[in-house]
Amino acid sequence: MKKRLLAPLAIAIALAGCQSDDSNINQAKVNKETTQQASHVNPLFSEFTTPHGIPPFDKIKKSDYLPAFEQSINENKKEIAAIADATNEATFVNTIEAMEKSGEFLNRVSNVFYGLTGSMSDDEMRNIAKAVSPQLSALNDDINLNAKLFARVKAVYDKKDQLNLKVNELTLLEKTYKGFVRGGANLSDADKGKLRQLNTQLSKLSLKFGENLLHETNSFEMIIDKQVDLAGLPDDIIAAAAVTATERGHNGKWVFTTHRPSKNPFLTYSTNRKLRETLYKGYTMRGNNDDAFDNKKIASETASLRYKKAQLLGYKTHAHFILENATAKTPENVFGLLNQVWPAALARAKEESADMQKLASSEGTNIEIEAWDWWFYAEKIRKARYDIDAAETKPYFSLEGTLQGIFFTAEKLWGVTFKERNDLPKYHDDVRTFEMFDKDGSYVGVYMTDHYVRESKRGGAWMNNWHTHYVNSKGVKQLPTAFIVCNFPPSTEKNPSLLRHDDVVTLFHEMGHALHHLLSQVNEPFVSGISGVAWDVVEFPSQFLEYFAYDKEVLKLFSKHHETGEVLDDKAIDRLIKAKNFQSSLALVRQVEFALFDFKLYQKLYTSEEEVQSLLDGIRERVSVLTPPSYNKFQNGFAHIFSGGYSAGYYSYKWAEVLSADAFYLFLESDIFNRELALKYKNLVLGKGGSVDMDTLFF
Repeated sequence: MKKRLLAPLAIAIALAGCQSDDSNINQAKVNKETTQQASHVNPLFSEFTTPHGIPPFDKIKKSDYLPAFEQSINENKKEIAAIADATNEATFVNTIEAMEKSGEFLNRVSNVFYGLTGSMSDDEMRNIAKAVSPQLSALNDDINLNAKLFARVKAVYDKKDQLNLKVNELTLLEKTYKGFVRGGANLSDADKGKLRQLNTQLSKLSLKFGENLLHETNSFEMIIDKQVDLAGLPDDIIAAAAVTATERGHNGKWVFTTHRPSKNPFLTYSTNRKLRETLYKGYTMRGNNDDAFDNKKIASETASLRYKKAQLLGYKTHAHFILENATAKTPENVFGLLNQVWPAALARAKEESADMQKLASSEGTNIEIEAWDWWFYAEKIRKARYDIDAAETKPYFSLEGTLQGIFFTAEKLWGVTFKERNDLPKYHDDVRTFEMFDKDGSYVGVYMTDHYVRESKRGGAWMNNWHTHYVNSKGVKQLPTAFIVCNFPPSTEKNPSLLRHDDVVTLFHEMGHALHHLLSQVNEPFVSGISGVAWDVVEFPSQFLEYFAYDKEVLKLFSKHHETGEVLDDKAIDRLIKAKNFQSSLALVRQVEFALFDFKLYQKLYTSEEEVQSLLDGIRERVSVLTPPSYNKFQNGFAHIFSGGYSAGYYSYKWAEVLSADAFYLFLESDIFNRELALKYKNLVLGKGGSVDMDTLFF
């Protein structure tokens, strides 16, 4: 390092006498930056000393990630080698527990980096992900395919009945053993090589799919320069579009994007049908524009490679591979659920579609209802039938009021409380941080929020975490931190962030995930919180909490006008609740379309874009009511199943919905804030995390 610095430094000194004052100043800046870089200590290399172990975001530089990944991967390799090469008898402690507690350095780096890739994405972060992804894939294979390590794991597993393990420990042992088998431990050396190649390819494709989709979402803009083309839109939506236009360099105009807070209101209220289709088309053609960001080939290749991987591992299809770790267990059970709900829903959905066509015809429009008309005419019918107007109820659902309502609901149910802290590290100014305390005043964990839409975020809403509740390698209990990311409209000069009731439901949904993670009482990280939970029941706690967003007693806690403080009146709340299932059949049929496409895609080998499209077209012929236009190839933007972990698992939303409905009706039959019932749910469902199968906890 010193030799590299000598030549540039000597040249700089020799030229110093010839430089102008500005040059001297510029050189001073360079020297200062060099000194700062030399003195910078990578904070990812050591345990965080910040309150609650929250990552010190203000000290972490993007340039810190690659060195930290390289070092932590190497360290993890050494830890695994020490376990695999041990010559003493394999035991639960020196093998299974040792493996679980290895990789703390790598987990620290990964949690920070991947926790930010969905919300703070830019070219530099994406390039880091591209560089690291194959390294992590290779490390995972190095562990799963290590014959000596697997032999020790199997030795412990084979005598599990004689070990007198606790329930959590037994679950950990079984999932560890099964993870090795599913990871290829029993393959021949030749097949292990093939598996490595498949895993590397799939890792790259997943990254590219998500990267393309984010680019497509952010790059589309519908610019409006005539006020007449804003007809029908509420004032707050127009104001937000003006802000977006200014931010994008279109001063004095209005811009609408494919982000939900912009897209959905426009499709709902705009009277300009041509522009509604323009925005709808922009959204449904993401990843389908035959350019560098096209996802068609990636989608078909991903499906094909997953099929080949499943067969290599001894499974009939990728769907069978996924279901082995799910509560549904078999394709027959999945289809049993979907085939039970969609025929009845289809019949009612056709009636709902006919209602919209009848309304359109009565207005003399002489049009046939198309997919981009759904939101517009649905809102008209809902308003006429239930006297509910989302634009009129939005002032009663401020983001702040809704958040406090959720906190109060959690306190009424489980006795937990939240206290905001403004002095803790955060990765963006939009982030808010709350400490969570149990009913006895003991500290539980940290809950962070990142609510507002911005271009560095992918679409939708999700929950993630920096820490899990567990006991680390030093015997110290680590308490959890959870954070949720949404894409809600930001506040304007006139109004705070105001939500549609659908957004309110989204916030309750994500809080359900967060509570599932925060209230875990499991000390083994692999099965604590949401870790190790079967994928088709992970949505159970989130959908369970959604129901409270439709309860009158709960709504009256926070549905207050942001200016006057007036509570939404009883009649309006009753109408809102009554409208809960409005056009639910159309929505259900749409979800079945997605679920059937996902599951059938992963039930056989599809080798081309045309075959994938043909599959979707066939499903639409069976279940679609508002047949989408030919350019709607939504699969190319279907991040859930190509880059989001839901492959052959999208049905889980409906599967978990059954559980959540059953659980909520227990409360309806007694008391919505039944503390005894709530604590039972907290201790069994939330507290056990993934340490016990849900069919044991709930049924």
